[in-house]
Formats: sequence, structure tokens, C-alpha cells
Amino acid sequence: MMNEEVRRIMTTNPITVSPHQNLGEVSSILKGNRTHHVPVVDQGKLVGLVTTYDLWNHLEENAKNQKLPISEVMNPNYIKITPKDKVGTAAELFLDNRFHALPVVNLRGELKGVVTSYDILQYTYKKEYNDSVVKPEIFEDLVR
Repeated sequence: MMNEEVRRIMTTNPITVSPHQNLGEVSSILKGNRTHHVPVVDQGKLVGLVTTYDLWNHLEENAKNQKLPISEVMNPNYIKITPKDKVGTAAELFLDNRFHALPVVNLRGELKGVVTSYDILQYTYKKEYNDSVVKPEIFEDLVR
């Protein structure tokens, strides 16, 4: 299970932003797509990663500057993996570094996808169980 290649579970064609888009635009994209991270791509090459934490951290310090280019907020120092890296490698990176998304790039630095901690949980769960363990009626009791 953990020896399978990341390309089997990664999200291909993820939502991306340009380094020229501003803080307000990227914030709307993250919120509108209910995601916590977005790769920053310039001419097909991955140049950074922006997370909701990055935005929150910056906006907390400078709430009025929604027009700031995302290139000034993005993290240009990110860990990335290749499509042939193993699912277990991604899981170990998530555990060791306590983040939840890894850009997947080819040898030319072109973004091929994103793998998240959720992807790994979902993949592992579906390998173990064919059907949902928590039935809707049980879930209703848990929520109350």
C-alpha cells in the first residue's frame, strides 16, 4: 500500500495561481474552492506554494494590503516530490514536517499534481474498507 507510486493517488490538474495575482484574489480562490493550499506556477514551472496559514499570517500583520502580489507571501522554499515517489515517502514527510500538501513535479520542475494528507488517508481507508464504516444513522447520533 505505501509502496505504490504517488501518481496513483495525487490530484492531477490542481488549482494553481500566478505569482502576479494578489492576496485578495488568492484568498478568494482558496475560500471558493474550500482548499488550504495552492501551488504558485509561472510559465508552467512551480515557483512556490501558498497556504491559508501563509495568508492568515500575512493578513494578521497587514490587513489592509489585499493588492500585494502573492509572490511576496508565497513560500518559495517548499518540499516537493516526483510522481514516482512512494506514497509512504509522502506520508513520512507529512508526519515529520507537519504540513498537509506536497507539490508533485517532474524533473523539469513542471507541476504534475498535488498529494495531500487527505489523499493518503482516503487511499488507505479505501484499501482497508469497501464500504463506509460509519453508517448515516450512527453519524446522526454522533453529531447530537
